[in-house]
Amino acid sequence: MKITAIVLTKNDEKNIERCLKSLNFCDEIVVIDDCSTDNTKNKILKIKDKNDNLNIKIFEKKLNDDFAGQRNFGLNKANNDWILFVDADEEVTQELTSEIVKLLNGYIVKENAFYLKRRDYFWGQELRYGEVRKVRQIGLIRLIKKNSGTWMGSVHEIFYTAKKTGKLNGFLNHYPHQTLKEFINDINKYSDIRAKELFNRGTKTNIFQIIFFPLSKFIYNYFFNLGFFDGPAGFTYAFMMSFHSFLVRAKLYQLSNTGFPLSRE
Repeated sequence: MKITAIVLTKNDEKNIERCLKSLNFCDEIVVIDDCSTDNTKNKILKIKDKNDNLNIKIFEKKLNDDFAGQRNFGLNKANNDWILFVDADEEVTQELTSEIVKLLNGYIVKENAFYLKRRDYFWGQELRYGEVRKVRQIGLIRLIKKNSGTWMGSVHEIFYTAKKTGKLNGFLNHYPHQTLKEFINDINKYSDIRAKELFNRGTKTNIFQIIFFPLSKFIYNYFFNLGFFDGPAGFTYAFMMSFHSFLVRAKLYQLSNTGFPLSRE
């Protein structure tokens, strides 16, 4: 069975080559680019020219604060029955490649979607605990059969399906925000999207949630979820993700109670 890979990009010139080369087993690669202003698109075209075996198609679509919309747009552009979702800062390991190829070229597949485990790398080391422990052990739905469900959620989107799911053992490798500057910029962007999403749902917050939700999240991930085993990188990751939770609730309060927008642009 043939497979399409869908890759979301936005100013990913540092990551895109590693990602695309890991998808050389796919029959089609659909890139959905959120109007990149760096060299991302030129690098994709150069990779395409140098690798005749990569069937790459590029579509430009503005994100509009809707990651699920980007992924569903990609679904409509895919020509094959099986679809693999990979972000530009991820790569498919050789073990996972072999597992997917064997699965789709073997007997009849009864499942309609598969969880793929993901390893996160930060500051040059693999994180095994804390915030990323769940996706490392359980995974995320990323390999799906077409028309088996839909993506939902403006940010941290989830694939919803009522059909049977399975799980593969190979890993995606993930290399997000490798510097603190990148981390802070990402958190600021994603917290904007999440706060707007909650505001549009009519969700309210208060000073107690603003203070205690981020604090409890840090305690849970760093201590109970064993984030301290990842050393300074584990502490930084737990702190920054708790800061993300703080920003979401503070921005939601700003939208709901002050009348001030998140940006004056």
